[in-house]
Formats: sequence, C-alpha cells, structure tokens
Amino acid sequence: MRPRHTNKVLCMSVQQSSKSKVSVTPLDLESAKEPPLNTYKQKEPYTATILSVERLVGPKAPGETCHIVIDHGGNVPYWEGQSFGVIPPGENPKKPGAPHNVRLYSIASTRYGDNFDGRTGSLCVRRAVYYDPVTGKEDPSKNGVCSNFLCNAKPGDKIQLTGPSGKIMLLPEEDPNATHIMIATGTGVAPFRGYLRRMFMEDVPNYRFGGLAWLFLGVANSDSLLYDEEFTSYLKQYPDNFRYDKALSREQKNKSGGKMYVQDKIEEYSDEIFKLLDSGAHIYFCGLKGMMPGIQDTLKRVAEQRGESWEQKLSQLKKNKQWHVEVY
Repeated sequence: MRPRHTNKVLCMSVQQSSKSKVSVTPLDLESAKEPPLNTYKQKEPYTATILSVERLVGPKAPGETCHIVIDHGGNVPYWEGQSFGVIPPGENPKKPGAPHNVRLYSIASTRYGDNFDGRTGSLCVRRAVYYDPVTGKEDPSKNGVCSNFLCNAKPGDKIQLTGPSGKIMLLPEEDPNATHIMIATGTGVAPFRGYLRRMFMEDVPNYRFGGLAWLFLGVANSDSLLYDEEFTSYLKQYPDNFRYDKALSREQKNKSGGKMYVQDKIEEYSDEIFKLLDSGAHIYFCGLKGMMPGIQDTLKRVAEQRGESWEQKLSQLKKNKQWHVEVY
C-alpha cells in the first residue's frame, strides 16, 4: 500500500508534466553561483522530518528498495547530483557513547523536491539484509543499521541530516543542448532521477533542456525497476531528447547467452556512445562499485576494436570533465 500523499504527488507530477511542465518555487534556489557544501556536519546535524516512505519495487524483486521523502523545511538546500549524510539513531558499536558514523545517500530529487516547493529532498534506499551463508537465515544483528532505519521510518519520525556533499555528479548546465549518458545499477539511479525531473518535468526558467539524455538502468528483473513510470512518461513526451535502455539480468540474455548487464547494453550501442563522447557528451556512472570493472573492461575492448587506446581516451575524458563516477 503506498502512502496516499506520495502517490498523489507522483501521479499529479506525471500528469501535469504531460500537459505542461510543473512550476517550481522558490526560484532563488537558482541564484547561487556555487553549490551548497556541508552546511550541516556530523557534530551539528540538521534535524529533519520523514514525510513519507514508499516501497518502490514489486513482489518479485530480490530485496526491498524504498523512496523516502524528507522535509528539511528549505534549510538544507542542495543541487542535483549531491548527497545527504544520515546519522542513524543509537550509539556506535565501535565507539560506545558516540553516535553512529554518517552514511551517505545520493539525493533522488531536484533541488525543489518532490513537492516542487524547495522544502524536501528524497532518497532511494535499498534495505541491507544479511543472510547467514551457512543457515541461509536472516541475521538481524548484522543488517544495515541506516538502510533499515530509513526503510522502517514512519511519517513524522525525526532524522539527523548532514551535507549536502559532493561535486563530481553535479549536472553541467553551461550548455542546455549537451548530451548526458547516464549509467546506473539499482539505487544508483537516484541522481539521474533528479537530473531527468529537472530536464523534463520542472519549469525552470534558466534551464531549458534541448539536448539528449540517455539512461541505461541495470536491475535484476522487471519488478526491480525504479521510477519506471516516470522515465517512460518522458519517452512519450520527449522522444527526441530522451532514450531509456534497461538491462534486466535475470530476464534478458546478452549476445553470448549470459545474463544481461549494463555493460552488455553499452556494448550493444558502443558505436553511438563513442561517437557521442567524441562530440563532447558527458557520461555518468552511479551504483555499487562492483559495476565498474565490467564496464571498464567492455569500454577498453570496444576502444581496441576501434583502433583506439582506452587509457588515452579515458584520460582525455577526465581532462575535459566529461567523465563522472560515484560508486559505493
């Protein structure tokens, strides 16, 4: 059962955006020249309030992923692509009497939040559950402290926030007609949901996106897709500006008959991707750090097939600030 509040906001936002873009406030969130950084720190976090917690995945998804909307009252402004730190309640088992360490989560909303009023920020969190390798049973004592606190939270619960932090995943907006290739596994889709809402859902007077946004999302199966309705609605409304490719590892096969991962999708479209990168496209990677070796191997192999050196190409992409990676 979805909380009615979030459901209403989400549906309303998609319906509105199909007619016209949604107006956002306060527009002075656009006026800063630099992103806000570390407004709140571990020693003095901001006490925010949970507005809603919604399960995002279907019954056949392995594990549970939740969308959590946090009311910060407009006091912790951030930019798309940044992270919040969360300090879960309780004491640090390694330092008795001290609070838990900060856990970082990529923000899954634009600076205006899901209610378009600049007062909330959203997180996309997968519940970390530990299963004993011998018995196969869940061991709650080893479950992720913060992800379970967040997924179990109720509207009205208080939450200690730090941040915002991070500059590597900020959306470069100098050229509103640029190409942005986004590669996500699982909850790594969070910052890209923020980018895409800014590009396609919100009416931001000083950012009129006219380029190409191309999202590759890797998850286990159809029930594990995150924000799929939202992304599919952009495809219908902006077919010339948005592409959306899914790699469902437990449902699709790659060309060798193995499981379909995001790197297989990248390989499938490698000619186009390399041409876009040569023309200045930005490429972003977000998700578990285990995603990167397979992706790097694929890009290296494709580069070599094209007679290029991947090491040289990668150093050029980094030098040109086209390469953005946030893995955890």
